Formats: sequence, structure tokens, C-alpha cells
Amino acid sequence: MRILCIGHAAYDITLPVEEYPIENKKVRLKEKKVECGGGPAATAAYLLALWGIDTSFSGVIGNDLYGSLIKEEFQKVGVDTTYLETNNDKKTTSSYILANKSNGSRTIITSRDPSLNFEKIKKIPETFDYILVDGDEVDLALQTLKENKGKSISMLDAGKSDENTVKLAPFVDYLVCSNDFARDYTKLDLSYDNLDSIKAVYEKLVEDFKGQIIITLEKYGSFTKFNGEYHLIPSIEVKALDTTGAGDIYHGALLYFLSQGYELLKAMRLANITSALSVQKIGGRYSIPRLEEVLVYDK
Repeated sequence: MRILCIGHAAYDITLPVEEYPIENKKVRLKEKKVECGGGPAATAAYLLALWGIDTSFSGVIGNDLYGSLIKEEFQKVGVDTTYLETNNDKKTTSSYILANKSNGSRTIITSRDPSLNFEKIKKIPETFDYILVDGDEVDLALQTLKENKGKSISMLDAGKSDENTVKLAPFVDYLVCSNDFARDYTKLDLSYDNLDSIKAVYEKLVEDFKGQIIITLEKYGSFTKFNGEYHLIPSIEVKALDTTGAGDIYHGALLYFLSQGYELLKAMRLANITSALSVQKIGGRYSIPRLEEVLVYDK
């Protein structure tokens, strides 16, 4: 079993705050900052390798400290970095995250050089069993999806409704989108306490993209239609400290369980649980639970 993840690689610096800062005031942290690699497909790749899957990641970093740390982090858990390109003239993307411990929300400010693109890697010559893309590195992602249609099972982490993500959506087997993507793309209301509104959004997405659609609903779980019936798969109740990376972790866990032969609804439930467990710790990638912690719920 081999999985390829293509997309955004960043270095995250998370600042835990007791409450969201007031503008033009000084704040002194009571806890240490947390630093680790980030990015949707990158975090999914990290989880998959951590859980024992033969995983490769393709993205672009700079020839700098943050890039080196990202690469080292991957290699420690066994992510293959053959298709991770280092651009000698650009800086690695960095994200600065305010984790509001009072309610678990996070505010992310990302600094990415718009010219940070692949220069050497134009094609991935290998075939993988599964491919996960996240909307970044769109040219390589689209080419890889098209060339592997019918050979690999593909998934899109549709976190935001931008041009690149929408461009990739018709070419994947699983479109796993955030509620933000679902709302922004369809221009329809999606209310967590109104199942009909979720169904309407879902049907619009299916009409346009055809593949298996899954909508993530944060602490409420995730939603899909399977075997002709709608299913709202609940999560578990936890006290959230930091939701950074929760969606990325969901996608990685969902792909893991699908690759291990789990039926879709059960895979969604366990992915919900993985994501929920992660928000109890500060720092996106370092909050990934051990597989054993999740399998306790595999009943």
C-alpha cells in the first residue's frame, strides 16, 4: 500500500493565548510557543507515515532553516521526500497561529511567496494506490490525477473554495470538503441544526462534482450520502484547546481507514474521532493521536 500526498508545505509557529488579543495591546504568553511543520496534505502525509503507511509527499520548500526542519520532521516518521523540491532562491512558507485556549479557535496568518513553485519536478513517474491533494501545487496535482485516473483512488482536501481547489474537484474520487468550502461554493445556507440545509448543499456539490462527497462539520462530525441514504456521522465531545490542523488530520485519518478496507461510514466515524482527539492539544501536527488511541473506538 503506497500513498502520495501533493500540496502545501509550511512551517507553523503556534502561540497559545488565553483569549483573543485586543488590538494595540501587549500580550505575554503563559506557555511556550509550539513549532512544527504544517499544511493540509503535508500533515496528512505525516499522520499516514506515523501510522505505518508507505507515504510520499510532494511540495516545495525553501533552502532555509524552516525547510530543513520540515524535511527532517518527515524523515523522522518515514515520509519519502523524493518529490519534495527545495527551491534555493525562495523562502519556505511560514504560518503564524494564534490558538485561543478559551474556545479552541485558531487564527492563521500565512506568509507564502507567490513565486514559490516547482522548478525541477514536472512529473511524478510512479503509480500509487491512493493520492491526496489539497489545492496547492495545482499543476502537478492536476497532471498526476489525470495520469492516474483508474489506477489510483484519489481524494481532495477542499478546505477553501478558491480557483485551484475547484479546478481539482472534478478529478477526484472523494471530495472531502470543509463546511466553509461547501457554503462558499454553493452560495447556499448550511446550518448545523437544519439537516435539510445540509442535504441541499450536498446535492448541489454532487450535481457539479459527481464523486463521493463528504462535508466536515467541525465538532458536529461529518455528512455524506451512502447507498442512497443521508448520514450525519457524529463526533465525540471534547474540550477543544486548539483546532489547528483538525481538518488536515481528519483527511489523513479518513484516507488511512479507507486504505485499510474500512467501510466508508465507519472510516468517517474514526476520522471524526481522530480529529476530535487532536484538538485537545496545542500545535497541529504534534496533536495527532496515536493509532492505538483511536482504535479504542473501533467497535
